[in-house]
Amino acid sequence: MGRVSDAKPRLLQAAMDLVWTRSYGAVTVDDICERAGVKKGSFYYFFKSKDELVAAALDAKWDIEIRPTYDRIFSASRPPLDRLREAFDHVYQGQKNLREKHGCALGCPFSSVGTEIIAADKTLREAVQRMIKGKLRYFESALRDLQAEGQLQGQDAALLAKQVYSYFEGVLAQARIADDLDMLQGVYGGALKLLGLHEPAVAATA
Repeated sequence: MGRVSDAKPRLLQAAMDLVWTRSYGAVTVDDICERAGVKKGSFYYFFKSKDELVAAALDAKWDIEIRPTYDRIFSASRPPLDRLREAFDHVYQGQKNLREKHGCALGCPFSSVGTEIIAADKTLREAVQRMIKGKLRYFESALRDLQAEGQLQGQDAALLAKQVYSYFEGVLAQARIADDLDMLQGVYGGALKLLGLHEPAVAATA
C-alpha cells in the first residue's frame, strides 16, 4: 500500500496560518502552496478555490482545537461565571503565545476573515457564520444557567450572549489594531457590567 498523502492537512494548516497572520485578501493560492510545500495541481485536486480551502481550514480549526476546548471550559458541571472567566483567560493566554511567536497580536481568525468577505463566495461566508454561531451557543448556555440560578431574571439569554460575545470580539479586534493585549485583561469585568452583575470580591488574606 502506498504512503497516504498529507498534502491536504498541510494545505489546511498553511491557509490558516497565512490568512491569520496576514489577511484573507493578501494571501494567494501560490502563497499557500509554497508554505505547504504542495504543487498547485494538488491544490486544485482537493479544493476548487481559495474560498473553499479557507472555509475548510476554519472548519478544521473549529473541530480540532476550538470545540474540544470550549466543551471543557463550558462544561455544565462548572459554575457559569467560571466558564466565562476561563473563556476570556484562555483567549488572552493564547494571544500572548501567538504574539511571542509572530511579534504582534493576531485577534480572532474567524472575525478577521469575516470582516473581509462581504462579497466573497457564500461557502466562506457561511463557514464564518457557523463558527460564530457555535461560539454563541456556548456563551448562551452559560447565561441560561445563570438564569436558572436567579441571577439574570427576566432577561433574554440569547440576546445577552450576542452582546457579550460582540463586546469581547470588539475588544479583541481593538487589541489587534493597537497591538496591545493588556486591553483584554478587563474583559471579564466589562462582560459582567453588560450582564448587570458585580465581580465577586476577592477575600483579603491575613
